[in-house]
Amino acid sequence: MDDKMISNPIVKDLRNFLIYILVWLVITSAYVLILIYGEKIDIYIALVDGFIFNFVLAGFGISFWYPAKYISFESFSTNKILISHLIGCITSVFLWLGFGYLAANYIISSPDDYSTYFLNTLGWRIFVGVLFYFLIISFYYLVIYYTNFHQKTIQENELKNLVTEAELKSLKFQINPHFIFNSLNSMSALTTIDPAKARSMILNLAEFLRYTLVNNDRQKNKLSEELNNIKLYLDIEKIRFEDKFDFVDETSPDCKEALVPNMILQPLFENAIKHAVYESLEKVILKFRCFSKDGFLNISLENNFDSLSENKKGSGIGLKNISDRLKLIYGLSNLMRIEKTHDHFKVNLFIPIASK
Repeated sequence: MDDKMISNPIVKDLRNFLIYILVWLVITSAYVLILIYGEKIDIYIALVDGFIFNFVLAGFGISFWYPAKYISFESFSTNKILISHLIGCITSVFLWLGFGYLAANYIISSPDDYSTYFLNTLGWRIFVGVLFYFLIISFYYLVIYYTNFHQKTIQENELKNLVTEAELKSLKFQINPHFIFNSLNSMSALTTIDPAKARSMILNLAEFLRYTLVNNDRQKNKLSEELNNIKLYLDIEKIRFEDKFDFVDETSPDCKEALVPNMILQPLFENAIKHAVYESLEKVILKFRCFSKDGFLNISLENNFDSLSENKKGSGIGLKNISDRLKLIYGLSNLMRIEKTHDHFKVNLFIPIASK
């Protein structure tokens, strides 16, 4: 973020301004007490001197924002910054002392005595002016640095979120093409041999795609909604494979309202259809389970498969797609576990339950 876009932190907010005034009241009070009890100065002179010089310096302090704002470390070399601030410091201290002396000398009834006192204390006044100039300038530079850092952090997080969202959308878009391609081929074949089944398949596919499009921008849905969509998907596949598989749903009632990533289940079932139902000569049982435990939804899909059939090689999108999406959404890399025996395949998902 450009420093020039940052406004004066003291005057932009009433609360900050009141705090600034309060700080200078404390400094002025301490200054006056030092003059009275340390320097043995008359109370009236101490009060006039203290309030005039400190609040003139407070006013100058607000204006010190502008050299800090425009003489930035990004735009100038270190030598140039030091020279600029030395010139600014000398000018500011000169103006501060001159204006303060004229105002105090005008108010105090014995100007000759005050002039002598002022000249005797000129050395430490110059030191105080220089000290406060660089303290206030340093404070402003810290404000600018913190504001820039905070803004960059926000921008980086926004960019990270945009990248994550783009990756998630990319992964979502990889889900359907293979299934749609197969469905269209099946419908094409059925239109001549069984028009009624082709019509049923078209209606189910239309409903499936409608759900996909309606929920495309949503990151999460209720598990019950995702399961309803899965049943549409399975109805379509049932037309293709008829009695080659059965679906068993063992979802615990407390899981159905829980939120899960949109379309996270479909690759699970597509993987089972592709690698078990398609290859097996025997009936395949797709057993879906879900229960909650220790703050996680434990979701699993288990299926038997023909161990003697040649295992169909895929493009690697399906299960990797699920693992990648879970990692992007929840920031954990251990939310999917695969178990395989000689004739059973099981995928376990662990979805963090969102706190309500």
